[in-house]
Amino acid sequence: MSDQPTFTLTIDQNKYLPLDGREVHAILTVGATGGITTQAAGPAEAAEVIIVDTSGSMSGSKIREARQAAVTAVQTLRDGAYFAVIAGTDRATMVYPRGNPQLVKATPATKAEAHRAIDKLLAHGGTAIGEWLKLAGHLLTAHPSAIRHALLMTDGQNNERADVFGSVLAAWSGKFVVDCLGVGADWAPAELRRVAEAMLGTFDFVRDQGDLPEYFRRLTQTSMSKTVAELSLRVWVPQTARLKFVKQVSPVLLDLTGKRTDVNPLTGDYPTGSWGAEEREYHVCVEVPPGQIGQEIRAGWVKLVRPDTGDVLASGNVLAQWTDDLAQSTRINGKVAHYTGQAELHDLIQDGLSARAAGDVDTATARLAKAREIAVESGREDTARLLEKVVEVDPASGTARLRRNVDKADEIELDTGSVRTSRLRKEGS
Repeated sequence: MSDQPTFTLTIDQNKYLPLDGREVHAILTVGATGGITTQAAGPAEAAEVIIVDTSGSMSGSKIREARQAAVTAVQTLRDGAYFAVIAGTDRATMVYPRGNPQLVKATPATKAEAHRAIDKLLAHGGTAIGEWLKLAGHLLTAHPSAIRHALLMTDGQNNERADVFGSVLAAWSGKFVVDCLGVGADWAPAELRRVAEAMLGTFDFVRDQGDLPEYFRRLTQTSMSKTVAELSLRVWVPQTARLKFVKQVSPVLLDLTGKRTDVNPLTGDYPTGSWGAEEREYHVCVEVPPGQIGQEIRAGWVKLVRPDTGDVLASGNVLAQWTDDLAQSTRINGKVAHYTGQAELHDLIQDGLSARAAGDVDTATARLAKAREIAVESGREDTARLLEKVVEVDPASGTARLRRNVDKADEIELDTGSVRTSRLRKEGS
């Protein structure tokens, strides 16, 4: 079919291990190219749910911007996509279509009807994000072969009990992709991070509510550009080995380790969500038993598959070879080192912000100063600038100290931005 991309999988690693070496690290670069739809082939079926927080805190200019953003998302839908709009308070309410909870096909007429329904949205009530996701899930379940996506926006903190919220995320994890937006400075990044991690999506901070329509347009456009529904990384390791983790490391950090579905005792599928023309990178780590000098083994066999059919779209091998040549075994693969550093940067920021919130000044200072150092070294100028608003370093003495008055919006931007990673810069660039 002409609307299907071509997939490639390349593996970067140093396969050489010292005699007592046991950990094999590899970066998998998965690329999808092509996927230009023709009229004959027709686009992949798309199912989209737009979730707008209409709780009491959204009153005034916020609800006006939210209405405009939802309309923008509807207008961005391609004709023929299925969609619905949900208003989120302490329950989830169908804004469009009214009546039976279902998705409708996007046409000029249904988009105009949705526009009129959205214009009537008012702000009232509480915030129950789990309820919103449940309704979205039920709506999207009716379209099993579609590329299923929800866009969720909130400006406040979830009022549900943690166990209730957690059970909803567990029940719907992997069933559809959710991209989240937090508006203003009163929402909790940790809550939207949980949604994004469970639902293989992103979460972002809208500092200026006037930018909300543009965020909605961009996320909807990205969703509409996807052409392949659900793909998995299928990873085999030998019986004597242990797969320690599988993580997406670019464009954002996403730990897939706990999302494994067993294929057989040696093989597991790790979901990657929907794909368009794009490139993503994954980090796998395999623990192998020690080997003999010169011995080479396949430490992992990775395939990109359609989990429902088992069709293999691309594959590659992770190798291990033991050597007594110190130069070989100590050579660091550039990509592995880069993404290990990016993951460390994220962990340092999270630890530092948590310690700061708990009043542990020493830990917060140490973690955030180290994060700033890594951000500068790895070309993360945006993150380094945000870190400088939270921690200052005396250029003469190198002494770091926390800044006293930090803008809450700067802190949220630092928190949410820590999951994004920079690509490895090519030599000379």
